Amino acid sequence: MAERLAASLLPAASPSPSPSARRATVAAAAAASFPSPCSARTGLRLRSRQPLLSQKAAGRGRGVRVVRCMAASDAAQLKGAREDIKELLKTTYCHPILVRLGWHDSGTYDKNIEEWPQRGGADGSLRFDAELSHGANAGLINALKLIQPIKDKYPGITYADLFQLASATAIEEAGGPKIPMKYGRVDVTAAEQCPPEGRLPDAGPRDPAEHLREVFYRMGLDDKEIVALSGAHTLGRARPDRSGWGKPETKYTKDGPGEPGGQSWTVEWLKFDNSYFKDMKFLSQLPSEEQKEQDLLVLPTDAALFEDPSFKVYAEKYAEDQEAFFKDYAEAHAKLSDLGAKFDPPEGFSLDDDMSAAPADEKTEEAISFVTAAPPPVAPEPEPEPAAEPTPEPVAAAVATVTSDDNNGAAPQPEPFVAAKYSYGKRELSDSMKQKIRAEYEGFGGSPDKPMQSNYFLNIMILIAGLAFLTSLVGN
Repeated sequence: MAERLAASLLPAASPSPSPSARRATVAAAAAASFPSPCSARTGLRLRSRQPLLSQKAAGRGRGVRVVRCMAASDAAQLKGAREDIKELLKTTYCHPILVRLGWHDSGTYDKNIEEWPQRGGADGSLRFDAELSHGANAGLINALKLIQPIKDKYPGITYADLFQLASATAIEEAGGPKIPMKYGRVDVTAAEQCPPEGRLPDAGPRDPAEHLREVFYRMGLDDKEIVALSGAHTLGRARPDRSGWGKPETKYTKDGPGEPGGQSWTVEWLKFDNSYFKDMKFLSQLPSEEQKEQDLLVLPTDAALFEDPSFKVYAEKYAEDQEAFFKDYAEAHAKLSDLGAKFDPPEGFSLDDDMSAAPADEKTEEAISFVTAAPPPVAPEPEPEPAAEPTPEPVAAAVATVTSDDNNGAAPQPEPFVAAKYSYGKRELSDSMKQKIRAEYEGFGGSPDKPMQSNYFLNIMILIAGLAFLTSLVGN
């Protein structure tokens, strides 16, 4: 798609252009097709808000602007996608495969490779057939089909963020801990950027414990995180037609819910708790032949958690203490979901940031912002009205469809109450005056979230002036 868009912007061929000229032309076309997230000429959001702070710059008294830039994913659309994922989980019971989808996208990370995206990790590459066809990803095409309609509905989010959002939401909706996620992951753009096959763990290696360490140490994870993440096997089933492991069905899976069949690790395989460790502790003590006869699945890598001395410390702890398991799991899951990711903005952003403490006139419309400078606090100065944003170019507008509407299709929000709006010169009022005005405002039925239809403040001032005039007449 990138090549087609770039080609559509190329000028007509000129006679024998030099290689450097061709490279410059392609670069210019690519820049026009895939603009910088902060480019105002592309229809992406770029606003300069009235400066909260001003400073004397180079003796000229220029105000420093705070620039608001759209991240790799739109926060409002991510929240909408999260709600749709919750509804999807209620009807399809696809918690396990969505967890696996997020893990397998991020689990290709190699800490020994610095370059992105060669290092692998959470970059959305799993959407390409080149990676979906890896043996360890058998069956994940079904997960992609489930969430593709959500991606189509919310085009302002990246696949990398959507995969990890789906994984974390599935854990939480199954009764697991709240995952401290952050978002803003950038997608790879071509199948050629997919990682090589062989970076994901194998269920039946010759030395299970050593294999787990080899794979997860390469990602930068330790023994505690390996065991905690293994606890996610409390969800889901293995199917012999996909992974080559497990039974076609058991008494716990023959009737679903969802598509029947497969072999689960736990009895309640759609409930996230510490039952995996309790069951594995018992089953791992049985001879391997007896393990195969059980209705619950025990992979060689599962048994290793209670056979390896270092792993066993954590596995037994989690079997006894679900709270400790939830705490360590949430931290490990969040770490795994960030592996190898390239964030825009670099620090990422959370969907659960509490912005209610900010003053009403300083609340932002978007989740992410950065400040072009950090001036010392001084009194704000009046600012002329900003010029209108230029009209998006056709190709850029096509690339950034969802960003042309500030509210993403939602109804316009009421203007918040701003005390300074009613002051002379629109300068800030004292705190005591703000409280008085707010009290009067709310006394007539207004609120910070519900502006009144008529200007009661003007009426109040007229009434007060009239009363003062009458008082003076009576006094005289």
